[in-house]
Amino acid sequence: MLSLDKFYHASYVLKSVLRRTDLVYAPEINPEADIYLKPECLQVTGSFKVRGAYYKIATLSDQEKAKGVIACSAGNHAQGVALAATKSGIHSLICLPDGAPISKVEATRKRGADICLVNGVYDDAYQRALELRDEKGYTFIHPFDDEQVISGQGTIGLEIADALPDADAVIVPIGGGGLIAGVAFAIKSLNPNIKVYGVQAAGAPSMFNSIHDGHIERLPSVSTIADGIAVKEPGSITFETCQNYVDDIVTVTDDEISAAILALIEKQKMIAEGAGAVSVAAAMFNKVPVKGKKVVCIVSGGNIDVTILSRVIKRGLLMTGRTCSLTLELIDKPGQLQGVANIIAGLGGNVISIHHERANEGADVNGCYLRLLLETKNYEHIQEIRNALTQNDFKIVNN
Repeated sequence: MLSLDKFYHASYVLKSVLRRTDLVYAPEINPEADIYLKPECLQVTGSFKVRGAYYKIATLSDQEKAKGVIACSAGNHAQGVALAATKSGIHSLICLPDGAPISKVEATRKRGADICLVNGVYDDAYQRALELRDEKGYTFIHPFDDEQVISGQGTIGLEIADALPDADAVIVPIGGGGLIAGVAFAIKSLNPNIKVYGVQAAGAPSMFNSIHDGHIERLPSVSTIADGIAVKEPGSITFETCQNYVDDIVTVTDDEISAAILALIEKQKMIAEGAGAVSVAAAMFNKVPVKGKKVVCIVSGGNIDVTILSRVIKRGLLMTGRTCSLTLELIDKPGQLQGVANIIAGLGGNVISIHHERANEGADVNGCYLRLLLETKNYEHIQEIRNALTQNDFKIVNN
């Protein structure tokens, strides 16, 4: 059974290994609310996962420690287990899906763990880890559906309640549910008036579906840039805890997650991975009632694969109206390009790239197409530019 006594014991045990992550005031995330960030992206190993992993391993018997531990993970839990095992002087073997970012795989290896790559996604790695546990006698360190692991993650709830006792709400990312189970139990036990909202990626809504349908459901597949929370099926302990202590669960799209990652970079100088940014996306796009409220968003991890960061930023710029593409159909005569450029420049737009081509078969024989990529301020700015072009008899042919 979960209990605050375990949570406080976990907090005591973890003091020697954790980095302090004080709340960061971030009003620009949503000007209609008082937003605070709990930056677990700055935690040792780059995510909150070290809390549960370390506490679980700390509670093992000497006999269990002698046989070593095994875990499965998309990356962050792996690093937490590897660090905890190495610090405790025991062997660790981590099963990871073969699609896990190379940066996370190598970070896990560098923390002292042996690696077993498994074809498929997290759930496939999970099954392989259970097989090896039975074969070798390892202790399995579950990433979320374990009372000690949940107790370790729940120390975040204790810290939030202590740092901001008058908070109105806490927004928590959900994969398998270990983080929100711990945070919700801690928060609601200390102050039942604080709302606890969970957020999942729209492409991996396992807990969202399960809670709304009233029973645990397994997704046939998952697809999201938030690889850290791409879990097909929630745990039984975490599901029951969410039923009892979580006020609501919502989803955010990959585009909204990208916009949140971009906002954290630009406005808070903070790097978050997709899974870590879903809470911020929920606050930014008003997926939960935050207007006029004092709200804490848990930024659960920062181990984003740098090879996809530029693509995420590009999507974030498009999502927030910071860039746009326009295609215009022009008459192929001198001065047309200059006329378009003058309008865009006069309204403060910036042309990033330009492509000019002759019209295709079926179009005006004297026609041509002008494809532009613009840097803009927001959606209102984009509409202002479109209106000005149209009013000056330039035909925009894309939506």
